[in-house]
Amino acid sequence: MTESTKSTVGAAEQASYDHGTFDFPPPVNVWRENSTRALWTHSLIQCKRLLTRWARDPSTMIQALLYPALTLIMFRIVIGNTVTAATGQPAIYGNVPMIILVGAMFGSIVSAVGLRAERKTGLLSRFWTLPVHRASGLVGRMMAEAVRVFVTTLVILAVGFGLGFRMDQGILPSILLLLLPILFGMGFAMMVTALATVSGDAPLVELVSIGCTLLMFFNSGFVPVMAYPTWLQPVVAAQPMSVAVDAMRGLALGGPVLEPVLQTLAWSFGMIAVFIYPAIRGYRHAAATG
Repeated sequence: MTESTKSTVGAAEQASYDHGTFDFPPPVNVWRENSTRALWTHSLIQCKRLLTRWARDPSTMIQALLYPALTLIMFRIVIGNTVTAATGQPAIYGNVPMIILVGAMFGSIVSAVGLRAERKTGLLSRFWTLPVHRASGLVGRMMAEAVRVFVTTLVILAVGFGLGFRMDQGILPSILLLLLPILFGMGFAMMVTALATVSGDAPLVELVSIGCTLLMFFNSGFVPVMAYPTWLQPVVAAQPMSVAVDAMRGLALGGPVLEPVLQTLAWSFGMIAVFIYPAIRGYRHAAATG
């Protein structure tokens, strides 16, 4: 800026001061913290933050992508042909849906452990003091979980395709096959988020991990329901992983679809309905007191 320009600006400012007026910057349109637009924008920012952190965290990447892919290959090598020979149905159509769900669940568990770490370090409290929508933290986390499950589904389907898995029932069944794990994963993520925020230092999340391991070996994707003891078959057939596996198998290979899909939706929405209030209360308490 030249001396003449500075003099002109100074003279204008002095004139405004002499006349009792000031030139303020033009107003900026700011959304209210509790507005819908603020919720959407702030949730996207939180979602991007979590996805970036997960992409840089080796444990999350291993649990969400590498572990499920290697488990699928191991199942195919060790028990795939045995199950196929015993049942007459390709085992890969049960293994792929099962491993997709396993990846969704174990990824959510790692995410819940990370949420607990954010509480201990005070990060949630710092977000709570910012002028952002109060629900954006939890909503953004659920959005990030949906993206993570979708990526896991694509990776496992790609590995399964190399092992003989196909989706030959048309476009709509294929789309529904992609959406079911996302909905199931969001329901499970809501549950572990609630447990992570209300349990304090109690190892509830770790206990859920043990339960998921048991579910992985007691569902219709591991071996057919008829292979389990008679007294255990009703439990195995009705557990959430089994109905989701049956639905995804039917959408890919053909067979009964309506009943297992409705059961999967019931389990998924049921988990969301039961745990959404504890998750909201727990997240708010963790952010306000962390």
